[in-house]
Amino acid sequence: MASEPINRGWKPLVYTDGYLPLEDYGLIGDGTSAALVGRDGGMSWLCLPRFDSPPLFCGILDARRGGTFRIAPEGLTESRHYYETDTAVLVTEMRTTAGTVRLTDAMLFRSGADLREDVSAGRQELLRHVHVLGGRVRLRITIEPRGGATFDPRGDGLRVRCVDEDQPDLQLWAGAPLKGSDTIVDLKSGDRLPILIRWGGEQFHHHPLAPSERLTATRKAWRRWAALVRYDGPQTDMVRRSAITLKLLDHFESGAIVAAPTSSLPEALGGERNWDYRYAWIRDAALSVYALQRVGLPREASGFLGWVLDAVEGEVEREGRPRVLYNLDGRRPPKEAVDSHLEGYRRSAPVRWGNGASEQRQHDVFGEIVDCAYQWTRHHGEVTETLWQKLRRLIDAAGAEWREPDQGIWEVRTSGRRFTYSAALCQVALDRGIRIAERFGLPCDLPRWKTEADTIVQAILNDAWDPRLNSFTEHLGGGALDASLLALPIRRVIPADHPRMMATTEAIVRRLGAGNGLLYRYRLEESPDGLKGHEGAFLLCSFWLVDNWAKQGRLDEASGLYESLCARANSVGLLPEQIDPSSGAFLGNYPQAFSHIGVIASGVGLGRAYRERSAP
Repeated sequence: MASEPINRGWKPLVYTDGYLPLEDYGLIGDGTSAALVGRDGGMSWLCLPRFDSPPLFCGILDARRGGTFRIAPEGLTESRHYYETDTAVLVTEMRTTAGTVRLTDAMLFRSGADLREDVSAGRQELLRHVHVLGGRVRLRITIEPRGGATFDPRGDGLRVRCVDEDQPDLQLWAGAPLKGSDTIVDLKSGDRLPILIRWGGEQFHHHPLAPSERLTATRKAWRRWAALVRYDGPQTDMVRRSAITLKLLDHFESGAIVAAPTSSLPEALGGERNWDYRYAWIRDAALSVYALQRVGLPREASGFLGWVLDAVEGEVEREGRPRVLYNLDGRRPPKEAVDSHLEGYRRSAPVRWGNGASEQRQHDVFGEIVDCAYQWTRHHGEVTETLWQKLRRLIDAAGAEWREPDQGIWEVRTSGRRFTYSAALCQVALDRGIRIAERFGLPCDLPRWKTEADTIVQAILNDAWDPRLNSFTEHLGGGALDASLLALPIRRVIPADHPRMMATTEAIVRRLGAGNGLLYRYRLEESPDGLKGHEGAFLLCSFWLVDNWAKQGRLDEASGLYESLCARANSVGLLPEQIDPSSGAFLGNYPQAFSHIGVIASGVGLGRAYRERSAP
């Protein structure tokens, strides 16, 4: 069953500087890696065998040299794409003056795969299935791995050896003979052409399992998982799509969740704010599992908690504190490096691999981990002695370090400051630790934790308050405005209806507003972050505004903003990290976990608020 496109109209393809807009891409994946597929039939991003591997195709970062896997009819004039209902099976329909083609893309799961399990579910196969819906087409199939490849006949298919030694060898099979990197096939109405790629495993035999059977098994696996979603609120389709998108960012086997599947998509065209997001930030992943938990999916929280505590334990022993982000194995990611061989999306260099934020101090990680554990205990009802020992160390560290400067949630590349948000999340660590200890009668210094938690709240209320701005500020001791302050009520540090929080909400809208409900994280001229240039509006901040307005009783305004934010999704329901306020164009790595977290969390909050208002 196919889901109706949000925008049913066919649209012409428009390239700028040789690139499609980011909103013209859909995402497929298998819990190990993910690929971006454009409305032009081009697969312009795929890292194998994992999210954080070197890219096999990265034409989205260099249209000439990045590599692509494109399947499209010659003379293509317009197209549209959509997902099959409750799956990550992507359909792209393309037409010419002579015919229409449907291209179905999926990374395949094993038969009977249970996506709740902490094991690999993928077959290490990618299927691209062509169906000619009408007329006649001349189909061009282009396979160009980054750096080049050789193509050798093997049985019914081809063996693809990549020149780059970091790339896996591929086995390529199709329902028609392929002639290497570039093949043209003439097809007529009703014709079907499956093209299957396998990596990292055995070679194809002469008669592989029918691609249609593999695709059916994949659909069933996605729908079994999606059937677990429980949601009662606005924008049901968008919330369900956001849950699937977060699951696409989940590394099933380890429990890690990547912030985004891409690297170096720019926060502003031509600027230097280009980062590699293919790693697991504790903050992003914790918020992801919290969002999934709120729609009836607690298993992801359990997997993440196990992963993060294992990763943090070794790091605390070696370094005395957890890292901000890890690779999928819970280890230090590679050092940040610039790739001078790629021009960047629309010539927005530099392209970076690795992320220097892994070396930063960000105190909010304490609160994220302990809050995740607290949410987990509410479902599972037990805390082992070993788990409690790990959590106690983190809670004690939060109580000691909140007074110290750090780089904050926005990872500034300047000297550290005493960020209000960081202190608030240390309070979260203490508060949730207190709740866990009291519920289960666990040993700890409760009086000290309670005193420290109260001290942090008073520091925010007093030291972060600026009567001149009539608002809390980004730092303890003063400073400018920061949209992360909107998260204080969401994390239950300061009530949303506290007079100072209500004033802060108004000040942020007034001073950080980018128009039409969009917000900047901060004003660069007032809050220097060590980088040049500018950036777009940050979508998660607007979802936080929805949450604040809902908690303050401004439900109509909250609902209107929520609807407008969801309407910014593309035709397949995906959102980027940032939006260009002047054009509405997508900016930053895509799709972004943060933005889809906002869709789910704000939808759940609005649904609850409306039910409470209508209750007798």
